[in-house]
Amino acid sequence: MHRRLFLGGLIGLAAVPARAALPDGVNPPLRARALAALQKHRRHVAHADVMGIVDYARASREPRFHLLDLESGAVTTLLVAHGKGSDPAHTGWLARFSNNEGSNASSSGAFLTAEAYVGAHGRSMRLEGLEPCNDAARPRAIVVHSASYVTRAMVRDTGKLGRSLGCFTVTAEDLPQVMTRLGAGRLLYSDKV
Repeated sequence: MHRRLFLGGLIGLAAVPARAALPDGVNPPLRARALAALQKHRRHVAHADVMGIVDYARASREPRFHLLDLESGAVTTLLVAHGKGSDPAHTGWLARFSNNEGSNASSSGAFLTAEAYVGAHGRSMRLEGLEPCNDAARPRAIVVHSASYVTRAMVRDTGKLGRSLGCFTVTAEDLPQVMTRLGAGRLLYSDKV
């Protein structure tokens, strides 16, 4: 069961039961936090048509990077790695967040997507942390990129993805979609609920 939710010009889907999974797979409490973050940081967000929501309560073997179309409610869900410092034992589960330089951990909270560039991992997108829990994202070079340690074959063969240095690392096949649909000036929200 769903009901339409109007948030200052944004339409999303809210679940009637608080913990029930939606058909699109987005955790309802995480979706609510992400939409609240979008409202809070709206003055920084140039485009409120699509947002990214990363559900770090899921294992790395599961698709957990949601691209949410805020007008239609449609969701595309992709694989994404978490940081080595968030999973030191390489279990495939994020154990902790950090915003500290050198932690190699993923950070939580709201990020603003910024400019695209070509770096060590090819085409990439910079991020600006909008909250105290992730405001070191740019100095830490926490970005969106693809890498050879994030593939569907790796999930099939090992039951988990490799780990990043805190970046949102997606498959090479999925990167063009993420770069195009998120682009600069949109919100990316990550958490573990």
